[in-house]
Amino acid sequence: MWPYQNQNYGNPYLPEPQMQVTKVNGRPGADAFRIGPNSSALLLDESGTLIWAITTDGAGYKTVAPYDIAPHVDAPLPDLNGLEERLRRLEEIVNGNTSNSSTARAVEPAGGAA
Repeated sequence: MWPYQNQNYGNPYLPEPQMQVTKVNGRPGADAFRIGPNSSALLLDESGTLIWAITTDGAGYKTVAPYDIAPHVDAPLPDLNGLEERLRRLEEIVNGNTSNSSTARAVEPAGGAA
């Protein structure tokens, strides 16, 4: 989109662009919303975490479909301390230095202690 595309530069015959969020209450509100043929609209449901997608065909027959929405949550950052510990244990295993490691296991004789 060009940065100056929607500016009307003082021309009184061009309408100002309008941005709005249409809100409805549940399925009955979405069903009651009127749009013309070959149109579509997104409606925010005030009674829950839904967005209603409404489309009409050439004859004006409406299709109403609900979509779930949820607030965005950023993924947690990786724990570098835990990663360094895992890398240290892996290096000990690869280098054969497992005698002092917490991953070393004692091997018991097959016949048991005599």
